[in-house]
Amino acid sequence: MAKASKPKKAAPRLETPTDISGNAVPEIAQALNGLVADSYALYTKTKNFHWHVSGPHFRDYHLLFDDQATEIFATIDDLAERVRKLGARTVHSIGEIASLQTIKDNNKRFVSPADMLRELMADNKTVIKAMRAAHEIADKHDDVATASILENFIDAAEKRNWFLFEASRTGADKGH
Repeated sequence: MAKASKPKKAAPRLETPTDISGNAVPEIAQALNGLVADSYALYTKTKNFHWHVSGPHFRDYHLLFDDQATEIFATIDDLAERVRKLGARTVHSIGEIASLQTIKDNNKRFVSPADMLRELMADNKTVIKAMRAAHEIADKHDDVATASILENFIDAAEKRNWFLFEASRTGADKGH
Protein backbone atom coordinates (compact mmCIF):
# COMPACT_ATOMS: atom_id res chain seq x y z
CA MET A 1 0.00 0.00 0.00
CA ALA A 2 1.37 3.40 -1.01
CA LYS A 3 2.12 5.84 1.73
CA ALA A 4 -0.06 8.96 1.57
CA SER A 5 1.90 12.16 1.34
CA LYS A 6 1.19 14.96 3.79
CA PRO A 7 -0.61 17.94 2.30
CA LYS A 8 1.54 21.04 2.17
CA LYS A 9 0.76 23.56 4.84
CA ALA A 10 -0.61 26.82 3.45
CA ALA A 11 1.35 29.99 4.05
CA PRO A 12 0.03 31.79 7.12
CA ARG A 13 -0.27 35.09 5.22
CA LEU A 14 -1.16 36.09 1.72
CA GLU A 15 2.17 37.12 0.31
CA THR A 16 3.15 38.38 -3.09
CA PRO A 17 6.82 38.66 -3.96
CA THR A 18 7.82 42.29 -4.35
CA ASP A 19 11.10 44.15 -4.42
CA ILE A 20 9.59 46.89 -2.24
CA SER A 21 11.07 46.76 1.25
CA GLY A 22 9.06 44.65 3.67
CA ASN A 23 9.08 47.60 6.06
CA ALA A 24 7.54 49.82 3.39
CA VAL A 25 4.67 47.50 2.48
CA PRO A 26 2.56 48.03 5.64
CA GLU A 27 2.87 51.82 5.39
CA ILE A 28 1.93 51.89 1.70
CA ALA A 29 -0.89 49.37 2.23
CA GLN A 30 -2.33 51.37 5.12
CA ALA A 31 -2.45 54.53 2.98
CA LEU A 32 -4.00 52.68 0.05
CA ASN A 33 -6.55 50.86 2.20
CA GLY A 34 -7.64 54.21 3.60
CA LEU A 35 -8.15 55.36 0.01
CA VAL A 36 -10.13 52.20 -0.78
CA ALA A 37 -12.42 52.90 2.19
CA ASP A 38 -12.83 56.59 1.33
CA SER A 39 -13.45 55.74 -2.31
CA TYR A 40 -16.22 53.34 -1.34
CA ALA A 41 -17.73 56.00 0.92
CA LEU A 42 -17.48 58.67 -1.79
CA TYR A 43 -18.90 56.28 -4.39
CA THR A 44 -21.87 55.47 -2.16
CA LYS A 45 -22.54 59.13 -1.36
CA THR A 46 -22.26 60.11 -5.03
CA LYS A 47 -24.74 57.36 -6.00
CA ASN A 48 -27.02 58.44 -3.15
CA PHE A 49 -27.05 61.99 -4.52
CA HIS A 50 -27.52 60.64 -8.06
CA TRP A 51 -30.64 58.78 -6.92
CA HIS A 52 -32.04 61.63 -4.83
CA VAL A 53 -31.23 64.83 -6.73
CA SER A 54 -34.20 66.96 -7.73
CA GLY A 55 -34.92 70.38 -9.14
CA PRO A 56 -34.48 72.32 -12.35
CA HIS A 57 -31.02 70.86 -13.08
CA PHE A 58 -32.10 67.30 -12.32
CA ARG A 59 -30.95 65.71 -15.58
CA ASP A 60 -27.55 67.44 -15.61
CA TYR A 61 -26.77 66.62 -11.97
CA HIS A 62 -28.22 63.11 -12.22
CA LEU A 63 -25.90 62.33 -15.15
CA LEU A 64 -22.91 64.13 -13.61
CA PHE A 65 -23.21 62.20 -10.34
CA ASP A 66 -23.64 58.91 -12.19
CA ASP A 67 -20.55 59.52 -14.34
CA GLN A 68 -18.52 60.49 -11.28
CA ALA A 69 -19.70 57.49 -9.26
CA THR A 70 -18.70 55.15 -12.09
CA GLU A 71 -15.25 56.75 -12.25
CA ILE A 72 -14.77 56.55 -8.48
CA PHE A 73 -15.87 52.91 -8.40
CA ALA A 74 -13.31 52.03 -11.08
CA THR A 75 -10.46 53.34 -8.87
CA ILE A 76 -11.33 51.00 -6.01
CA ASP A 77 -10.28 47.82 -7.78
CA ASP A 78 -6.95 49.29 -8.92
CA LEU A 79 -6.14 50.53 -5.41
CA ALA A 80 -7.07 47.24 -3.75
CA GLU A 81 -5.19 45.19 -6.34
CA ARG A 82 -2.11 47.35 -5.81
CA VAL A 83 -2.24 46.49 -2.10
CA ARG A 84 -2.41 42.80 -3.00
CA LYS A 85 0.47 43.10 -5.51
CA LEU A 86 2.56 44.39 -2.61
CA GLY A 87 1.71 41.29 -0.59
CA ALA A 88 -0.56 42.99 1.92
CA ARG A 89 -4.23 42.51 2.67
CA THR A 90 -6.94 44.90 1.66
CA VAL A 91 -10.42 45.54 3.04
CA HIS A 92 -12.70 42.56 3.57
CA SER A 93 -16.06 44.03 4.53
CA ILE A 94 -18.39 46.99 4.78
CA GLY A 95 -17.60 47.07 8.51
CA GLU A 96 -13.89 47.39 7.80
CA ILE A 97 -14.58 50.12 5.25
CA ALA A 98 -16.67 51.98 7.84
CA SER A 99 -13.84 51.74 10.37
CA LEU A 100 -11.28 53.15 7.91
CA GLN A 101 -13.24 55.81 6.04
CA THR A 102 -12.78 59.51 6.75
CA ILE A 103 -15.53 60.60 4.35
CA LYS A 104 -18.69 61.14 6.39
CA ASP A 105 -21.92 59.45 5.32
CA ASN A 106 -24.95 61.58 4.48
CA ASN A 107 -28.16 59.98 5.71
CA LYS A 108 -30.36 63.06 5.47
CA ARG A 109 -33.81 62.55 3.97
CA PHE A 110 -33.37 65.64 1.77
CA VAL A 111 -30.25 67.41 0.55
CA SER A 112 -30.54 70.37 -1.80
CA PRO A 113 -28.66 70.08 -5.09
CA ALA A 114 -26.41 73.01 -4.07
CA ASP A 115 -25.52 71.24 -0.83
CA MET A 116 -24.87 68.01 -2.73
CA LEU A 117 -22.40 69.78 -5.00
CA ARG A 118 -20.63 71.49 -2.07
CA GLU A 119 -20.43 68.29 -0.04
CA LEU A 120 -19.06 66.27 -2.95
CA MET A 121 -16.48 69.00 -3.64
CA ALA A 122 -15.30 68.86 -0.02
CA ASP A 123 -15.18 65.07 -0.09
CA ASN A 124 -13.25 64.98 -3.35
CA LYS A 125 -10.76 67.45 -1.84
CA THR A 126 -10.38 65.09 1.14
CA VAL A 127 -9.64 62.20 -1.22
CA ILE A 128 -7.19 64.31 -3.25
CA LYS A 129 -5.33 65.25 -0.06
CA ALA A 130 -5.18 61.58 1.01
CA MET A 131 -3.95 60.57 -2.46
CA ARG A 132 -1.18 63.17 -2.28
CA ALA A 133 -0.16 61.85 1.15
CA ALA A 134 -0.15 58.27 -0.16
CA HIS A 135 1.92 59.45 -3.13
CA GLU A 136 4.50 60.93 -0.73
CA ILE A 137 4.70 57.58 1.07
CA ALA A 138 5.11 55.75 -2.24
CA ASP A 139 7.85 58.19 -3.31
CA LYS A 140 9.63 57.77 0.02
CA HIS A 141 9.86 54.03 -0.65
CA ASP A 142 10.60 54.27 -4.40
CA ASP A 143 7.26 52.63 -5.22
CA VAL A 144 6.87 54.14 -8.67
CA ALA A 145 3.94 51.90 -9.63
CA THR A 146 1.79 53.13 -6.74
CA ALA A 147 2.90 56.71 -7.37
CA SER A 148 1.96 56.41 -11.05
CA ILE A 149 -1.52 55.05 -10.27
CA LEU A 150 -2.07 57.82 -7.75
CA GLU A 151 -0.95 60.53 -10.18
CA ASN A 152 -3.66 59.50 -12.64
CA PHE A 153 -6.28 59.25 -9.88
CA ILE A 154 -5.34 62.67 -8.48
CA ASP A 155 -5.80 64.19 -11.93
CA ALA A 156 -9.22 62.50 -12.30
CA ALA A 157 -10.32 63.63 -8.83
CA GLU A 158 -9.24 67.20 -9.60
CA LYS A 159 -11.33 67.04 -12.79
CA ARG A 160 -14.35 65.77 -10.81
CA ASN A 161 -13.89 68.61 -8.36
CA TRP A 162 -13.64 71.14 -11.18
CA PHE A 163 -16.91 69.89 -12.72
CA LEU A 164 -18.65 70.05 -9.33
CA PHE A 165 -17.33 73.57 -8.75
CA GLU A 166 -18.47 74.83 -12.15
CA ALA A 167 -21.89 73.19 -11.73
CA SER A 168 -22.24 74.86 -8.30
CA ARG A 169 -21.69 78.40 -9.56
CA THR A 170 -24.73 80.61 -9.80
CA GLY A 171 -25.31 83.10 -12.62
CA ALA A 172 -23.92 85.88 -10.39
CA ASP A 173 -20.76 83.82 -9.75
CA LYS A 174 -20.21 83.38 -13.49
CA GLY A 175 -20.20 87.08 -14.20
CA HIS A 176 -23.71 87.08 -15.74
